[in-house]
Amino acid sequence: MYKIVKKEQLTDSIFLMDVEAPRVAKKCYPGQFIIVKTDEKGERIPLTICDYNREAGTVTIVAQMIGASTMQMGRLEVGEGFQDFVGPLGCPSELIHEDPEVLKKMNILFVAGGVGTAPVYPQVKWMKEHGYDVDVIIGARNKGLIILEDAMKEYAANVYIATDDGSYGFKGNVNDKIKDLVNNEGKKYDLVVAIGPVIMMKFVSLLTKELGIRTIVSMNPIMVDGTGMCGACRLTVGGEVKFACVDGPEFDGHLVDFDESMKRQQLYKTEEGRAILREKEGATHKNGGCGCGGDK
Repeated sequence: MYKIVKKEQLTDSIFLMDVEAPRVAKKCYPGQFIIVKTDEKGERIPLTICDYNREAGTVTIVAQMIGASTMQMGRLEVGEGFQDFVGPLGCPSELIHEDPEVLKKMNILFVAGGVGTAPVYPQVKWMKEHGYDVDVIIGARNKGLIILEDAMKEYAANVYIATDDGSYGFKGNVNDKIKDLVNNEGKKYDLVVAIGPVIMMKFVSLLTKELGIRTIVSMNPIMVDGTGMCGACRLTVGGEVKFACVDGPEFDGHLVDFDESMKRQQLYKTEEGRAILREKEGATHKNGGCGCGGDK
């Protein structure tokens, strides 16, 4: 069992957990994800890593209760745990491997939408711990859905809050705030890293393409199985077929076919839709999966 050693309710539906998983904690990096199962019959749930503590052997996850499996997760308390906690999976953020001299010269903006704030946090933390200052926009529909604001402020040079209804911070969506920073505050960015709902990442990428700012997006919201075997996260990037859970989850936002991905996700939700995809695409999965042995 992978024991829960800390639990915090961030909003009415979003919770944070620190889980004992020493071998995952030892090897994981920002940008990667894990798969959890509550019990033998539980659904496999892919979750991006929010934080990790190599010394304590813990990994922090954040989830939103939107279905039966995540609601079951949300009912677990400190001292209880998960049957499976597999990872790290996926590729680390490309910033981890970037030339330090290049990073020193870059102005980077992270754009976090809703629960997407969780995978943004470890990247911002890593950047600060290695001597790089970055800006962050946290966006949500209203104040009650803003998470990790204080934690983010500890590591970001500037944290901007944007709410659709104006109940907190800037009134408008994250795109409105990007325009405000660039057009009204004279901010200049070399890179935008956007993580959140697929529709949000699509429109951020459209805007940054107009502004001429290179953009990275994380396609973790489209993952189901998390190993490349189910084919749910198949997408087209720059005309090439990729799988978010194995080749990503991060990709060039200006090359991702978001419309195809969103349409495909709708089809994948039904058996009839999956049959249509098999007929159209043939072998939709990534042969061989990820080959990860989990925390063993």
